[in-house]
Amino acid sequence: MLSSADVKRAARAAGADLCGIASMDRFEGAPKQQDPRYIFPRAKACAVLAFRIPRGYLRGIEEGTYFAAYTSMGYGGLNQVYMPVVLRELTCFIEDHGYECAPIPNHYPGTSISFATQQVTARSRAVREGYPIPDILVDFRVAAFAAGLGEFGWSKLFLTPEFGPAQRFVALLTDAPLEPDPLFEGKLCDKCMKCVAECSADAISRTESDSITVAGRTIEWGRLDTQKCSIGYRGGNAEYNPFMRPGTDEEQYKDEYCGGATLAKACGYGSTYGHNPAVEGARGCMRACLIHLEEKGALKRSFVHKFRERKPWKLPVQAPG
Repeated sequence: MLSSADVKRAARAAGADLCGIASMDRFEGAPKQQDPRYIFPRAKACAVLAFRIPRGYLRGIEEGTYFAAYTSMGYGGLNQVYMPVVLRELTCFIEDHGYECAPIPNHYPGTSISFATQQVTARSRAVREGYPIPDILVDFRVAAFAAGLGEFGWSKLFLTPEFGPAQRFVALLTDAPLEPDPLFEGKLCDKCMKCVAECSADAISRTESDSITVAGRTIEWGRLDTQKCSIGYRGGNAEYNPFMRPGTDEEQYKDEYCGGATLAKACGYGSTYGHNPAVEGARGCMRACLIHLEEKGALKRSFVHKFRERKPWKLPVQAPG
């Protein structure tokens, strides 16, 4: 009989940093368009794999001198190259034991869904009456919570006691009767609001929040303006983007998701592995949060030196021309 311990050992051997397991009943009440049970109705367990973003991937952006490591290796490279390889290895491992395994990579499919409003923008139609349209978009943060890996931070990034906010996730569904992990009982986010203060896009509310219920637990996070976030993470604020074309006018792209083609031309930094350039370097939601959690000793790992040892850089505002 394949056990949860077997799956976790195989996941670590294949290259995952963390592996947690959720029973499928923990997804009860999920919106239809995000419910993984529609992907594999016979599934008994959901295994969630976490892949750390090494602190050094963020070093060059913190110093303002090298942006390629995080944007390629820590973002697109993880999502499009490394994680799918590990996911395939674990899928094959489980299927070699006679159980079916349905992998869920961290790619954005043909369906767009707002996690706040549940509004769906579709380029597809349901194949059966009462079914969601393809592709279901599983929220990996919810899956990670259901698998006991950690908690939501105020920024809406997922926090683990090992890596704080610095990891990305994939998942797989299997009909193997795996023992689920208990839900996380710790407390990592203390609502310090450093994510709010340092977000270059001003995308996270300090006072308003959203919440959902997962496995009987209420999860709360600061209300996120996804449009502002989408523009900010790819360098929409010229004060934190040294590649921004001179004379760029924010008014030309501020109302478009990800800034559209106008920001793509103005940003000055190319995409990697099909992803928009993440040149903001997760300044508030990841870097500020990571610094805070490390400084208060909330994480299981520690480093010889502090991550931030001087005042963060900021560029003068360029007047549009």
